Amino acid sequence: MSDSFFFSRTDLDRSRTQGIVDDALNDFEDGELYLEYSQSEAFIFDDNRLKSASYDVSQGFGLRAVDNETTGYAHSSDFSEAALKRAASSVQAVKTGKSVSLADGPVGTNTKLYDEANPLDEVPFETKTRLLEEINDYARSKDERVRQVSCSLSGEWVSVEIMRPGGQLVRDIRPLVRLNVSVTAGEGDKQETGSHGVGGREGYARFIDPSQWQGQVDEALRQALTNLEAEAAPAGEMEVVLGPGWTGVLLHEAVGHGLEGDFNRKGTSAFAGLMGEQVAAKGVTVIDDGTMEKRRGSLTVDDEGTPTSRTVLIEDGILKGYMQDRMNARLMGMAATGNGRRESYAYAPMPRMTNTFMLNGQHSQEEIIRSVKDGIFAVNFSGGQVDITSGKFVFNCTEAYRVQNGVIGAPLKNVALIGNGPTVMKEVSMIGNDLELDPGVGVCGKAGQGVPVGVGQPSLKIDRLTVGGAAA
Repeated sequence: MSDSFFFSRTDLDRSRTQGIVDDALNDFEDGELYLEYSQSEAFIFDDNRLKSASYDVSQGFGLRAVDNETTGYAHSSDFSEAALKRAASSVQAVKTGKSVSLADGPVGTNTKLYDEANPLDEVPFETKTRLLEEINDYARSKDERVRQVSCSLSGEWVSVEIMRPGGQLVRDIRPLVRLNVSVTAGEGDKQETGSHGVGGREGYARFIDPSQWQGQVDEALRQALTNLEAEAAPAGEMEVVLGPGWTGVLLHEAVGHGLEGDFNRKGTSAFAGLMGEQVAAKGVTVIDDGTMEKRRGSLTVDDEGTPTSRTVLIEDGILKGYMQDRMNARLMGMAATGNGRRESYAYAPMPRMTNTFMLNGQHSQEEIIRSVKDGIFAVNFSGGQVDITSGKFVFNCTEAYRVQNGVIGAPLKNVALIGNGPTVMKEVSMIGNDLELDPGVGVCGKAGQGVPVGVGQPSLKIDRLTVGGAAA
């Protein structure tokens, strides 16, 4: 892959830049210069009109120096030799003066998930704004109960280069597109909202196809109309069935974060010290895979230059691995897994998920539902919170149903699922054969940084989980 992007567009000279990096990181165990250039645009349609259209260009660099578990980090939006030298001087503050050997750089890769194509250039401005108008008109024509339609389209194109001491330079191209639709329907003084988003690391072509976006509108409207009929949720400990796909966000929050290397190195994860032990029910296998083409969490290399990989975290219920960046992997005596990620050049990398999902089991969703005597069927979540140390979590359902004697009943509202990640994983009694990945809209937050991620799972049954309900 060509390394000319930054050095042909800025005042930086490659050889002089390399010299500054080599000098700055001398006697440090690890570190890199991270260069980033991004273009992004966003369109929002609301109240029957285009509310906003924005375009932004951002660029900058981050210089990191690592000494044992201490990190010096400096960043700037100024691509100049003077700014780079100031950054080099700043990171020296963490130097201990000890003579250390520089860690070996990431192993190279011939893989290239994305080409140079910039999705922002593929479709005219008028086509993008007209798309949102068509979505609005289509949604309002579907049902007289539709009161509000909101939709948004966004795209970005990011080029990064990672330079290490000694001359290693790695480049990655990262496109990202997302289309969101929200529909509010009402009857009398009652109204409810449904939403559906899709996205991925690709161009706009798939998302502006009517056969795709009309189905997206139909799904958002279906959710809104279903919620209009929703009843008050029950409360108490009961059986819970999770549908496939986006419900994997529970797996992401309740289990995934606890398997990131930094929390386990520090002993603050509920999974710390349990490598090789049974941490989930038999049959539960959890994977983090950043190599899946076009998926929202996929990258050719992570933000340290390590190729992404398919990492087995839990296999048949046994804890097999953690997601690692370079620093935590080195300190734990493990291999980096390509999970060192950062929100932008303004942040240092840390262990983060890419696309995290549970593999298929043997049961059909119908079998799983039939086995439920008294419980709920949770289809969609709006998100949740987790305490990494204890593993406790709370999730709110945007679509759920009562299940009694194996039959799906009335839709429910105000459903909250409350539990403990490690405990819940041991309560999984049936795993479906219908694995789905989410539609491509996940954003993960950690330590003030947000990054695109993917989630997924098949349908599964949890024998005991606390359901919190509230009056409708």
